[in-house]
Amino acid sequence: MVKQFKHQTLLLALLSSLLIGAVSAAYAGDSIAPVVLKSTDRILVLAPHPDDEVLGAGGIIQEAVAMKIPVKVAFLTYGDSNQWSFMLYRKHPVIFPAAVENMGLIRHDEAVNASKILGVGPENLIFFGYPDFGTLNMWYYHWNERPAYRSIMTRVIAVPYKDAYRYGAPYKGEEVLQDLRSVLRDFKPTKIFVSHPADHNGDHMALYLYLRVALWDEGMSDKVELYPYLIHYLTWPKPKGFHPEVDIKPPQALATDEIWSQFHLNPTQMITKEKALEAHKTQFFSSPRYLLSFVKFNEIFGNIPPLKLHLNESISIISGQKRLMSTMELPEELNEQERSAFIGVDWKSLRWQDDNLIVTIGLSKPLAQDVEASIYFFGYSSQVPFKLMPKINVRLGVLSYIVYDQTKRLDQQVVAVARTANEITIKVPLRLLGDPQRILTSARTSLGNFPLDNASWVVVELQKTSTISGVVEVKRR
Repeated sequence: MVKQFKHQTLLLALLSSLLIGAVSAAYAGDSIAPVVLKSTDRILVLAPHPDDEVLGAGGIIQEAVAMKIPVKVAFLTYGDSNQWSFMLYRKHPVIFPAAVENMGLIRHDEAVNASKILGVGPENLIFFGYPDFGTLNMWYYHWNERPAYRSIMTRVIAVPYKDAYRYGAPYKGEEVLQDLRSVLRDFKPTKIFVSHPADHNGDHMALYLYLRVALWDEGMSDKVELYPYLIHYLTWPKPKGFHPEVDIKPPQALATDEIWSQFHLNPTQMITKEKALEAHKTQFFSSPRYLLSFVKFNEIFGNIPPLKLHLNESISIISGQKRLMSTMELPEELNEQERSAFIGVDWKSLRWQDDNLIVTIGLSKPLAQDVEASIYFFGYSSQVPFKLMPKINVRLGVLSYIVYDQTKRLDQQVVAVARTANEITIKVPLRLLGDPQRILTSARTSLGNFPLDNASWVVVELQKTSTISGVVEVKRR
């Protein structure tokens, strides 16, 4: 009875809003372009965990099914490490490895049921089975000769699920690339909906990064349209809870930094999206208010185009995030120590000078005791397997810094660091990055092992055929 009342309320809210007029249409206007599916499209939805496919692209999936467009949904993990939701669902802690793995199987079945509601059969679902809450760690530290990552909860070092895409695949970065490349080759998508590089969940960031490299390796980056969807970002989305009558808007911090697009759902699609979310029972039981925040008139996608950098050219990256950091409301889940220590981080500029990449980041306040800033530089070259390319991390404390390639500590002098209270500039020789054609880079702040803030990962493409010089201001919208 309660569910029937909710669906009637949803339908009334939708019809009322449609009759009143065009709150969402007025917002969409010329500022956010529509996502248009074509009969010749092939849609691939990549989800870090079961339920992300519904949250980020539940309407898109329904539209593709209605148009009889081929659809595949691939899940990076089985979502087996969400202990809070499991404890509420089971009414007791789920801590033993076998029990955690069993919860992964439950989430697998929930994804199958939710997909059926959206119109996608199990034959069009792919489950990779990489470690929930561990794929970003794999991205940072587990390539080539480094040992496989060990899952915190299941304690395994390889895919343990026998119905996974590749049972027994080691928990290493190159294995994820192999699986993604295989799917790209076999399915040949024209549009890919994937988690966002500014998402504050590690698995969400990681999936985007693995996909970028897989597309380059397959020579498909210019042949596929990319639509990243955002799920976890500070206090976004607003308003929280069940408000189907309003649109989701981009976070203020990212609104002008990216090329945003959106898909508007009709009333039936919204009701079906809500039902599909409810099919993810373990997650809906613990976080209904948060999940229902994504049942709105639209689904939005923010793409960050590669930054094309020429020799002796600076790119000034203009963003609203840095201005927002000093006044924004911090996430509710932070404790008092974390709130006090919170330091926001954002891009300021990039420069290619001589044989060096020079990066400047801004901080909302000076680094404090126990707070660390990390800047990452992952080079890509079509001539060298990505697993062999350097993966550089510069970690800065209050007074000093350390340079690593994965977990190998390097001589501090391989990079040059200059800093003021609220800015850090790092000069990195391109040879240290493997003389790359492209560079994936990001920055984050953390309190011990607890992440505080991160600047979105960006792709830098070195334009070696030109000698253009000067300063370019990038404002991507």
